[in-house]
Amino acid sequence: MEIVKYRYWFFGISLLVIIPGVLALLVWGLPLAIDFTGGSLLEVKIDSGTAPAPSDIIAVYNQFGFGDSLVQTSGDAGFIVRSKQMDETMRANIMKALEDKLGVKLTVLRFDTVGPSVGREVATRAAGAVALAALGIMLYITFAFRGVQHAFRYGVAAIIAMLHDVLVVVGMEAIFGHFLGWEVDALFLTALLTVIGFSVHDTIVVFDRIRENSNVYRRMPYETVVNNSIVQTMVRSINTQLTVMFTLLSLALFGGVTIRHFVVVLLVGVFSGTYSSIFNAAPILVVWENKEWRTWFRRRAETPTT
Repeated sequence: MEIVKYRYWFFGISLLVIIPGVLALLVWGLPLAIDFTGGSLLEVKIDSGTAPAPSDIIAVYNQFGFGDSLVQTSGDAGFIVRSKQMDETMRANIMKALEDKLGVKLTVLRFDTVGPSVGREVATRAAGAVALAALGIMLYITFAFRGVQHAFRYGVAAIIAMLHDVLVVVGMEAIFGHFLGWEVDALFLTALLTVIGFSVHDTIVVFDRIRENSNVYRRMPYETVVNNSIVQTMVRSINTQLTVMFTLLSLALFGGVTIRHFVVVLLVGVFSGTYSSIFNAAPILVVWENKEWRTWFRRRAETPTT
């Protein structure tokens, strides 16, 4: 099976997936939850009566000066409202006004409030956590492969593959946020860091086989060694990740609304991590070994005439 030979086709497929997400990110941005922006979240269950229209809920919030509130249904008998920051007294007043206007009995399931300064601090620490994870992974892989020639390349290639998965997940989140109303919260950050771990774990398995084969087949061309290593570990990688993806798919279909966002992000990330580990990470080593960027933008030399 020739994988490294068609590496630029696989790089192109990655770009076809990444570019729409990046465009969505630039046009629509990431819909940040109150975890990062600050504000209040009120989740309510309807004990009796019919489900209210979102416009009626927004009208009540507007009466108390909370414009631009966002209403989202939660299951068959509930709704979630995201608004500007409020205290417990204001929350109680809004609940009473909702019950009077809607004519239904409501029960508060969750009420979270985060100040703007705390939200900015969480966002800064989230970016720092991803950057620190990337740096730690690169240093660890470089140290673990110190017995191989150009060990630093393995660490950089793993980070490039990891960034591929991060861009896929973040880009898809921008699309999901625009069309499904999903927001980036602390659970999304948890899912993103988990995806980083899965991606690098699978990449290290392939790199370790390349290290073993490089010591055994010293006279074999490096491109052939890399291709054989990918093929030898492909079944193991796919089978391992399929067990995770089947579990996540079951949770996405039958696990309920509250965890669906988290599970779908994980599912997208694990699939992307499997692809990048097989079709991107190791072929990047071949590109670096051959220094192929020297000929990317070079025109073919014209045949001299006599």
